[in-house]
Parts: sequence; structure tokens; C-alpha cells
Amino acid sequence: MPVTDITTDPENLTMTLVADAAASVDRLWNAFTDPRQLERFWGPPGWPATFTTFDLRPGGRVDYHMTSPQGERSGGSWEVLNVDEGRSFEVLDAFVGEDGEKLDGFPSMRMTFTFEQTDAGSRLTNVTYFPSHEALEQVVAMGAVEGSRMAMDQLDAVLVSLREYAQGKGTRTEILDDQHVRITRLIDGPQELVWRAHHEPALMEKWMLGPDGWQMVECTVGDTYRYVWQQGDDESTRFGFEGETVLSEPQWREVTTEKMIGMDGPGTLNDMQLYEEDGATLLTLVIEYPDKETRDMILATGMTDGMEASYARLEETVLAAR
Repeated sequence: MPVTDITTDPENLTMTLVADAAASVDRLWNAFTDPRQLERFWGPPGWPATFTTFDLRPGGRVDYHMTSPQGERSGGSWEVLNVDEGRSFEVLDAFVGEDGEKLDGFPSMRMTFTFEQTDAGSRLTNVTYFPSHEALEQVVAMGAVEGSRMAMDQLDAVLVSLREYAQGKGTRTEILDDQHVRITRLIDGPQELVWRAHHEPALMEKWMLGPDGWQMVECTVGDTYRYVWQQGDDESTRFGFEGETVLSEPQWREVTTEKMIGMDGPGTLNDMQLYEEDGATLLTLVIEYPDKETRDMILATGMTDGMEASYARLEETVLAAR
């Protein structure tokens, strides 16, 4: 994880983030100055960023928004002040509405991004300068420190190729906080086929099975869904999940609710994102649990092993469909 330090300085009205990476300065610079790469880590998990304008020249403008699992948008813009190619850039960062205009009641902040070589690779130093104590406190209260840390902790996956980052490592589970878990799995196949394999019953029935010996006996997809499995021919073992689609951006992101059929109480919110590079697709699933106890109970069932069995079949299904 690249973040090594985040500090706030009320006296000097600054927040400083330092991130170290095992990559060259040029590689780190490219990650921050290519909008397609920046989109992969600028927003924290669950709030991915989309850059719609990217003119990183003095006098230029950068526009972006981050989208929550429920489809809510938080917009921002950079007014580019200075650029020292390969070394640093400086922007005036502002909160904006859907019309691109600055939002009343939110501060604008000067931000500097400095890139330098280290013995282990490279270092980013990002300093945010606030106009007042109230502005600093407001942004910190909005979760800027933890959000920045979680966003930058996604940088490792961007600085190396997908295959170098994830191939052969199977399904990985990371606990993000008391309610959130991130699952990652590289699928050796194109994004379009991985998406189809999550939406076409004929494909889903081939891989979405969990441990050996189980079969999917019901698969209904659409704005709402319902999946039911049983072990062999034993109908008494039947169980399933149902839910609805909250957000769908075909072939790269889908957010759904999930609840075990017949169980009372809240379910989970599942945020799946797909990213393709060199014919392989990184599948990322962020799961939001109602509380820590539910998170721990489900993880203790061997969820990761069951998902790996299914994802291994998914990869076989995708390869066979190419």
C-alpha cells in the first residue's frame, strides 16, 4: 500500500499526503496525468472517478465526478495553475455541481503534486492549502483523510500490468473497514465476455456454482434477480439469493443488493467493477455489510474459497466462449 503519511496542519492550513511507490518517477507521473489511469484510483472504493475534461496545461481545466453505489454524484474541477513536466503540477481544486459551476458553501483549495525519485522507487507529495480553519475542518469532516488513503491504496494495481499484479494469485479478500470488503480476481479473458457471463443465464449456470457438487437450479436475471442452488439431487439442500439492480453501467460497473431468500434483516450491497488490459479483466467486488458482526460471520463461512472455485470456472467459461 503506497500511502506512508497523511497529516493535517491547522496552523499552516494544510493537509499533506505522502505516497511511496516501487516504480519510476515517470511511471508515477503518467498514472496521475493520464485520465484513464487516474480514474482507476482517484476515487475511493465505491466512489470511482470519471474524468470528462482533461487539459493539464497552465490555464487548462480538468473536470471529474465520483459516483456512489446508489448513483449519487460528487463533482470536482481543477483550474490548472502550473505544470513542470515530469516533476510537479499545481491546481485550484473546487467542488462543482452538475452544471460545472462551483458549489456555494464549499471551499476552493490550492493543491500541489510533486514527484521525486527515491532509493526504492518514487514518491508523491500532495499538499492541499485551505483558505481557512473552517474550510480545513469541513473537508476533514467529510472524510478527506480516510478517503484519500483508501483511494491511493489502489495505486499499486495501476503502476504494474494487470497480469503482473494479479495473475496466478487467485481470489483475494481485503477488509477495508468494519462494513466493507474488497474481492479481486483476474480473469484471463476480455471484459465484454466477463460481463456477459454475469448476465446470461446459459453462461452463469456453467460457473456460478461454488464448491464442487452444487448446481444452479434457478437463474432469473434483470432489474431484479433470483439464484437458487442445490447439492446434487437433494432438494432439501436448496438455498438462494435475490436482490435488485441499483446501478448499471454496462460492461464496467454494476451495483446490486443481495439477500438470502427467506432470511429477515438487511442484506449486502455488492459493487462490481471490471477493467480490461492486454486481454485480461480485473474483477473487483466491493461488498458492503450492515455491520462488522455480519461481515465476520460471512467471511468465516469460507466465502473466499467458494468464490475462487466459481471464478476459476468463470475463467474457463470465458476462455471457452472466445
